[in-house]
Amino acid sequence: MQYGPNELRRRGGRRWPAELVRQLVHPLALLLWLAAVLLFIVGSFVVAVAVVLIIMLNAAFAFAQELQAERAVEALAEYLPLRAKAVRDGRPVEIDATQLVPGDIAIIEEGDRIAADVRLLAGAIEVDMSALTGEAVPALRSASILDVDVPVLRAHDLVFSGTSCTGGQARGVVFATGMMTELGRIAALSERVEQDPSPLERQVRRVAWLIAAVSVALAFAFIPVATFGAHLSPINALVFAAGLLAGMVPEGLLPVITLALAVAVKVLATRGALVKRLSAVETLGSTDVICTDKTGTLTENRMRPMAVWTATGRTDLNDTGGNPAGTLPDAALDAVARVAATCNNARLRPGEEPSGDPTEVAVLLAAQLLGADTDADRREAGRRWQFHFDPELKLMSTIDQHGDRLVVHTKGAPEAVLPRCSALLDQQGRRVPLSDPDKERVTAQVDAFASDGLRVLTLAERALPIQRRPPHRRVDAERDLCFVGLIAMLDPPRPEVPQAVADCRTAGIRIIVITGDHPLTAVSIARRVGITDGHPRVISGEELDRLHEYQIAELVRDEPDIIFARASPEAKLHIADALREQGHVVAMTGDGVNDAPALRRADIGVAMGRSGTDVAREASTMVLTDDNFASIVAAVRSGRRIYDNVRKFIIYIFAHATPEVTPFLVFALAGGAVPLPLTILQLLAFDVGSETLPALALSREPAEPGLMQRPPRPRAEGVIRGPMLLRAWLFLGVLVSALQMAGFFYVLTRAGWRPGAQTGAGTHLNHAYRQATTMTFLGMIAGQVGTAFAVRTQRASLRSVGVLSNRYLLAGIVGELLLAAVFVYAPVFQQILGTTALPPLDLLLLIPYPFIVWGADELRRYLIRRHAARRRSPP
Repeated sequence: MQYGPNELRRRGGRRWPAELVRQLVHPLALLLWLAAVLLFIVGSFVVAVAVVLIIMLNAAFAFAQELQAERAVEALAEYLPLRAKAVRDGRPVEIDATQLVPGDIAIIEEGDRIAADVRLLAGAIEVDMSALTGEAVPALRSASILDVDVPVLRAHDLVFSGTSCTGGQARGVVFATGMMTELGRIAALSERVEQDPSPLERQVRRVAWLIAAVSVALAFAFIPVATFGAHLSPINALVFAAGLLAGMVPEGLLPVITLALAVAVKVLATRGALVKRLSAVETLGSTDVICTDKTGTLTENRMRPMAVWTATGRTDLNDTGGNPAGTLPDAALDAVARVAATCNNARLRPGEEPSGDPTEVAVLLAAQLLGADTDADRREAGRRWQFHFDPELKLMSTIDQHGDRLVVHTKGAPEAVLPRCSALLDQQGRRVPLSDPDKERVTAQVDAFASDGLRVLTLAERALPIQRRPPHRRVDAERDLCFVGLIAMLDPPRPEVPQAVADCRTAGIRIIVITGDHPLTAVSIARRVGITDGHPRVISGEELDRLHEYQIAELVRDEPDIIFARASPEAKLHIADALREQGHVVAMTGDGVNDAPALRRADIGVAMGRSGTDVAREASTMVLTDDNFASIVAAVRSGRRIYDNVRKFIIYIFAHATPEVTPFLVFALAGGAVPLPLTILQLLAFDVGSETLPALALSREPAEPGLMQRPPRPRAEGVIRGPMLLRAWLFLGVLVSALQMAGFFYVLTRAGWRPGAQTGAGTHLNHAYRQATTMTFLGMIAGQVGTAFAVRTQRASLRSVGVLSNRYLLAGIVGELLLAAVFVYAPVFQQILGTTALPPLDLLLLIPYPFIVWGADELRRYLIRRHAARRRSPP
């Protein structure tokens, strides 16, 4: 390929040595380095080397998980390639932007993100050049304005990759792609900017420091206890403290959470929700307000023309082809068909899917059913000027050659077009004055259509004087119009939306409809899908524009059932601001260019993948590939599940602190009369060999029953709460500690040990002591298996999610048990760890351990559920 793909090469990305170093210096790794240094100082080289190996192994594991998470996010680009419109084989086609090459004829329309540097050949557009110049005001770029001897970025006939078209339509020839563009030149000079840590990442880092503080406090508190209680030498006490410190550090905390978020991103991508930031998955879980558009999100965005209304009455349409049944020749209907076919940019080709905006496709289908010529080439040949649809004016107009005259054809919202009309077209095609009763009659018909859930567009036209230059300003063209008729279209609700809305209600999530449609249409659709069941407060665009920001804030606070109709993009921004200031976590949907500010302002900006513009997709946090409201609810469910799983993993980590500390405390408090129930190297083997795999598996835990019946958690709620610590340290941890110490004393006393008896090398109790420490080691692992099953649910019974439903956890436990067998039976590890083979009877004693831990926590959760049920039940 001569030019290569039209894409920017990655420069200044993460370099693997720097990433690996980052894993070696996070708070938990620093604790291990401290422990290793202390061990080297006191001469315990074997244990020190073991600690350093643990640091390296965990850093390598964390680095691998970071890379996997980064690749998972980058892979989303394959789902959302930047698209571009170009002329290929004489026909406009939509292609992957990476396929653009110099010499292509590119088509640029409102809402497109420009994918290459282009010299305009025809048309005029307004371009947001802020990505290159920093100037927020759109710049005019026109093929008719040629500049010489000016800086490239100021040339009026050039547009550049990375900028956005905010209005107009043009064609041009591509002259630079990829790294040869102005954007590529800047990218080559730029360094990668580091992203700020997300709220979840900050909370997790605080958790890491909390663990570090507790570990250091316990380790150094052990020194005086061991010195004065167990009468150890200061050197030996320091050795034990360093080993205890190393064993208590959960090195895999951060990479496992990163992996959990990356997995959630992949799962959501398969369900039609592409999350562009890992941390946004967690934010979704706390969303308590969804501000949703109607068209395409709640509905199918597949408009079908249902009826036409003119001054002579209503005409029902059918989609079987031919003229509407039972109609007579009518000049007003002919005019409706003509305006619908000419003031339109959609395309209908035999044997192909219609292309264009869904509303325009429906209008063009209506024109076809009414017998109009809908050929796009002949339509464009007769077009002399176009005023693109303006979301604020809610109008679109074209100036077209009709016979020997130029005619303005206009379509738009009834409340926007009707005030610009001064005449009405009757059945004979005569232009008669539009009286107030006529306006009332038209308005009543609009309301009747809207109350049935139909979307209504008004069509109008005006013949321009002969031999006069056509107006090139909207205000001059869109005046003194003649009302032609109404087209009513149906956009049916998506079948899965009512259930998604019901899920939001039970989950405590408020839904606010913000739409550009007619108020009655918005209310009708909202009732059909269950968003409102009464008489909601409806705020129209005009009323909303008159309100001050504090009044909007009062509305969204005091009116629980509210719908904003004919809302402008600025209004969406004010609504998002008001909700955020009141402490809500807001998800906002949008698809247009002007929705970008609101999408950026919301906690979760949700853009439409099918109907949305490139600008909206770029400004959003999440993109819906199916434009479906139900996908937002699925993402919220996934966010809640991930946050729950993070907490489960943290409880799992914290629960190990108690059984890890208990053997050292028993040894120290017994004043040396009880030998150390667990050696330092066994503790390190437990920490490294048994913790990682189940922790990873817990990140894949399915959602608990009732997940969407809980209210959203407060924005400021921390990832760690007091009940979690009590459950981990004082319940699960104490249970495992009791079981492991029971196993230790059982094996030791069975061999004839009494407090104070010598168990060192060369004594007759040394073999029994090695078996006893092995029993402690395996008892901790067996208790840990029970802990892993126990933390799978917070309140629900494990049976409700399925005991064997997490196959990753089952595989992790199998791997953990195999590794434990290697530690106990492999001669090399027996020599290093001080383990030894246990008789079958002792191994049988370990079998109940997981069930005791799991069963006790199951009973605790049952009692909590019963107490909660009693509190909810009426007296």
